[in-house]
Amino acid sequence: MSVFTIAIHGGAGTILRTDMSAEKEQAYRHSLSQAIDAGYSVLEKGGSAVEAVKASVVTLEDDPLFNAGRGSVFAKNGKQEMDASIMDGSCLKAGAVAAVKNVRNPIMLAALVMNKSQHVMLLGEGAESFARMHGISFEKDDYFYSEFRHRQWQQLKGSEATALDHDVQADKKFGTVGAVACDSRGNLAAATSTGGMTNKDFGRIGDSPIIGAGTYANNSTCAISCTGHGEPFIRAVAAYDVSCLMEYKGLSLKEAMDIVVHDKLIRLDGEGGMIGVDVQGHAELIFNSEGMYRGFRSSDNSSEISIYK
Repeated sequence: MSVFTIAIHGGAGTILRTDMSAEKEQAYRHSLSQAIDAGYSVLEKGGSAVEAVKASVVTLEDDPLFNAGRGSVFAKNGKQEMDASIMDGSCLKAGAVAAVKNVRNPIMLAALVMNKSQHVMLLGEGAESFARMHGISFEKDDYFYSEFRHRQWQQLKGSEATALDHDVQADKKFGTVGAVACDSRGNLAAATSTGGMTNKDFGRIGDSPIIGAGTYANNSTCAISCTGHGEPFIRAVAAYDVSCLMEYKGLSLKEAMDIVVHDKLIRLDGEGGMIGVDVQGHAELIFNSEGMYRGFRSSDNSSEISIYK
């Protein structure tokens, strides 16, 4: 039986201790702990890596602290347009949705695309129609409303500016959530979900729902979920590049992630980070920003919950 591990992230960027109240830090740590527990509970009972990452991401999507699901930011049209993806490393099946509205848990819809369709990615109204056919939960607009997110949008409304930020007055905080897991049978999975950019326009889609850019899992190498400024992560094919470095150069998970995060992405002005796990259950949480909401728990009794560098 393999060591089983769950790792999560809740976004990266300019996250400084000096900008965080003790109460807010405690709230974030509690939320991260809950999400880790949700995924670890699945693994502890012999569940699959796919079910574990789904459980962790659903917990984060239901938490208004994070820019995914309920906590998603406002787009230019005053709505939440959400993206998500999931991948099963045991068979390389994947599912993704982009620009969906009013879906309570986009990661559940992405998993449905993976398991109940012949496709990998569904977009917008088509994805929502597919969701209704299969009984996915929808919520009214007020479920996704928070005064905090609305104030962010009001600061940018009417302009062409966008913000990749939990707080548009601060520097940068990239609000994506994700999870990676290795289960007791040595199978890997990854999942990522986001509300995208505040005041985004033109149907903008970042790296989160793109297999190979924001999410990737392969039992031969690793499972990766990314968070950051999506465009450089897309151009770097960041998640898949870690897998390639492991497969073709024989690098360890940490060595491969270090190259992508601290070299390749930086050369593309790509700020953010990623979490990864390999088939031995080793977890890595690596970022080039000031902080990343992150944590992991493994059956070898190792664990971590951290925010700052």
